[in-house]
Amino acid sequence: GPSFTEAEILDRLASNGAVMRTASPSDIDTTVAKAISEGKIVGWFQGRMEFGPRALGSRTILGDPRSADMQRELNVNIKFRESFRPFAPAVLADHASEYFELDEESPYMLIVADVKKERQRAMDPSKTGFDRLYELRSDLPAITHIDYSARVQTVSADRHPRFHSLLTEFNRQTGCPVLINTSFNVRGEPIVATPEDAYRCFMRTNMDILVMETVILHKSDQPETKHHDEWKEEFPLD
Repeated sequence: GPSFTEAEILDRLASNGAVMRTASPSDIDTTVAKAISEGKIVGWFQGRMEFGPRALGSRTILGDPRSADMQRELNVNIKFRESFRPFAPAVLADHASEYFELDEESPYMLIVADVKKERQRAMDPSKTGFDRLYELRSDLPAITHIDYSARVQTVSADRHPRFHSLLTEFNRQTGCPVLINTSFNVRGEPIVATPEDAYRCFMRTNMDILVMETVILHKSDQPETKHHDEWKEEFPLD
């Protein structure tokens, strides 16, 4: 898929009135990892767009898997879909076996594995329906399905160095080598492909930070925008 240089991103977003700055990749990693650890939600736009059924860290929305509220927050206020839908983890490849029953690489997020038993939490058998859904099922509740499984993406430095660098920094700051990784779009629309797509999605949702290559934007800095719900008319809901 397509990729965009810093100059192209700055030029394309300037016409939208976007407020942005540039930073080194290491500074971006530090800022983004800290923000995620504080409960912020980040749009991550790096390199060439993915090809295939999964977002793999190039056109991705990121959150903290340790948060008990993050699954609902991402579904309701970012993806605009049912609150029960699950999310998948991206994990540093050399730490995957510490968190999941997985003895092979899963670089394309196509393999389902159970969360390690020592990380699982027993659920109350008397609870049913949504009461059961919102129980804490592991120490990574936002990516643990109700049957204790997860659809895992393993991230290695040779396959995906940029995403690996961010995960490494998040692990350094928090001791957790796992992030929520969901596709950069809202319910019913295709994954974002261009800087304009990404900025539009960022402004229509409750995302806090948008990173595109070496360009970083904070929602609190952006001008007010209208027509937040236009996408509902542009794309049929699934």
